[in-house]
Amino acid sequence: MDDIVRQAIAKWPNVPHCFGWLGLDARGNWYMRDDRVQAAGPFPQSKGSLLKHDKLIDFIQRNYESDDQGQWFFQNGPQRVYVELEATPWVWRIGAGHSVAAHTGQTARPQRAVLDDQGRLYLETDLGFGLIHTLDVEQAADAIEQGLWVPEEMASGELPQRFGYVCSPAARRQTITT
Repeated sequence: MDDIVRQAIAKWPNVPHCFGWLGLDARGNWYMRDDRVQAAGPFPQSKGSLLKHDKLIDFIQRNYESDDQGQWFFQNGPQRVYVELEATPWVWRIGAGHSVAAHTGQTARPQRAVLDDQGRLYLETDLGFGLIHTLDVEQAADAIEQGLWVPEEMASGELPQRFGYVCSPAARRQTITT
């Protein structure tokens, strides 16, 4: 987390959290979701505006974390902006030698591969659980063929609970408050 963000939290400790305004798709892209987009439906059916400003994306990614309930957020100064996830909190890119990096640029060490009932491939790593980017499935298949990763089969509906993440903090919040 950026130092300036820590200072803002200390200065304004009671800023309300924000829900539904930011989404992360299955390819690691960030989307801003205003009131109109949120009213049109949940993420990812109603995505919003793709963020393209590199410095804003870098700021979000440097300050991207999870709380103790598995809800992922971007700490925007004193305000916590909870993220709607299309798939998982991490989207993995596979590089040379089967290296793994998150959509945030952080490197990760694979610990387990998972194949869901829809044919999607995931990795559990030292950073957490994430989906392999669609453009990198060929490199992942190569790692599987070489015996570097041996996927375990799991039902897609079980993944959030099993790996401790919440896809929609906004929906969870609504369920808790009603």
